[in-house]
Amino acid sequence: MAKQPQPISPLKNFFAGGFGGVCLVFVGHPLDTIKVRLQTQPKPQPGQAPLYSGTFDCFRKTLVGEGVRGLYRGMAAPIIGVTPMFAVCFFGFGLGKRLQQRKPDDVLTYPQLFAAGMLSGVFTTVIMAPGERIKCLLQIQAATGETKYSGSLDCAKQLYREAGIRGVYKGTVLTLMRDVPASGMYFMTYEWLKNILTPEGKSVSDLSVPRILFAGGLAGIFNWAVAIPPDVLKSRFQTAPAGKYPNGFRDVLRELIREEGVASLYKGFTAVMIRAFPANAACFLGFEVAMKFLNWVAPGL
Repeated sequence: MAKQPQPISPLKNFFAGGFGGVCLVFVGHPLDTIKVRLQTQPKPQPGQAPLYSGTFDCFRKTLVGEGVRGLYRGMAAPIIGVTPMFAVCFFGFGLGKRLQQRKPDDVLTYPQLFAAGMLSGVFTTVIMAPGERIKCLLQIQAATGETKYSGSLDCAKQLYREAGIRGVYKGTVLTLMRDVPASGMYFMTYEWLKNILTPEGKSVSDLSVPRILFAGGLAGIFNWAVAIPPDVLKSRFQTAPAGKYPNGFRDVLRELIREEGVASLYKGFTAVMIRAFPANAACFLGFEVAMKFLNWVAPGL
């Protein structure tokens, strides 16, 4: 395994991660909109065609019916939340690595990198859950033609007015179930790919842009391969009317399996995978560029 190019700095990870997150949202949000609409579309009545026949049908109908702006519905919430969220995510990963090092130059094993990634998932849930709740509601609202919420802030205000802080944080447990193992896979895969793509005798910090994009894109695919089933449950639960699932995700899971089968846990798979590579490639490239800049301007940070 290649050595760490320089001591781990959770603080640098914080700032560089925030920049990487912004890059991810701008590239990935349109397909996230498609994913949520596919995951939450109601089961059609007998003899009735589904609202969307698949990823490309959903994309076409959204584009024709709402224009390009329709693909970016609800983006204010993730943009507002994504900078601190990814900052905290990468900070958590850096901290998780630092905590497992006995000496600054210790090289971590892949299970240790996975554990550090899982810690980052715990850190991000506090920020992620309300942003995800608001984003999903706005994306579904646009698809159904309703105008209950005028925007992200109005949505947050109404949720708080209706059910307090619990209404805003509805789906937190499912967000945690999604992000903890998926984040472990995300960061471990990225570090593994960086190491195997690094030429003999070179440092991982010298990787070319295409190799960083490739490693980041594949890390995103591995992340979502783990995250899709709990993400489907989360989207259903967060957009359901109050009181529909009194036992939480267990009720959502039972309903989905009973009515639509196990395959329903992978709804939106195509949209997720099409989005995963470019969005996460952009995220990690943004992170690495920002990290190089921070190492240059503040080497001792």
